[in-house]
Amino acid sequence: MRKIFKKTGFDIIIQAGQSNSEGCGVGSVIEPFVPSDDIWYLNNDLKIKQAAESGKKREPVGNFSLSFAAAYIKKGLLQPDRKVLILRAAVGGTGFLDNRWGMKDDLFLKMMEMIDTALKLNPDNKLVALLWHQGETDAILNATEQGHFENLSGLVTAVRSTFNCGDLPFIAGDFVQHWKMDNLAVCEPVITAIKRVCQSVGHAKFVETVDLQSNDQNSGNKDTIHFCRQAVYELGERYFKAFCDVTK
Repeated sequence: MRKIFKKTGFDIIIQAGQSNSEGCGVGSVIEPFVPSDDIWYLNNDLKIKQAAESGKKREPVGNFSLSFAAAYIKKGLLQPDRKVLILRAAVGGTGFLDNRWGMKDDLFLKMMEMIDTALKLNPDNKLVALLWHQGETDAILNATEQGHFENLSGLVTAVRSTFNCGDLPFIAGDFVQHWKMDNLAVCEPVITAIKRVCQSVGHAKFVETVDLQSNDQNSGNKDTIHFCRQAVYELGERYFKAFCDVTK
């Protein structure tokens, strides 16, 4: 499949972090995502496939990169004869403190391999955004504000310096409020750290999630930590608005 795209120019979106970035939103949506030839995935097996919602027991499961990419195209940012390539680097239940996202850890190294692979497909390929949602695992593991700040800012800096893209937009967001408010003591240091990273690394913005529902609030399935599918769509649109604010 990769050979087919050697003549295709890609605008590359990195989607990394843990489960709310990987995509766990269920329930109905107002306007379901429709796959198109313009939006593709590079998965962690380094295979390219058409972007689409995943399915668990025949139930569609959304992730916010899809609504982000759709908004990116609708805004007219994708030039003719180019496509969007979403690097699906997120893995649920992972953090820095469990040795998955540090700069010597497997998921960080896999993400870097995915970026390198995508850029080498075509010399005209370009990175356009790093979309990050993560921190619940580190909150559960009692991360300190300074420790999380150093870990996350180090990740952003490493991506930008390695691939010579010092102004690559970095967008991160708050947790599901339903879960956060039940675990506020451990969540606050992590969220404060993420906000500090967005303020300090430049070309970055933090996305608020106050009115976005959890899966449990939407469907009563007892899942309070994940955004519901409609909230996932709205989160992607908020990430895109933040991207526009950073790049204007």
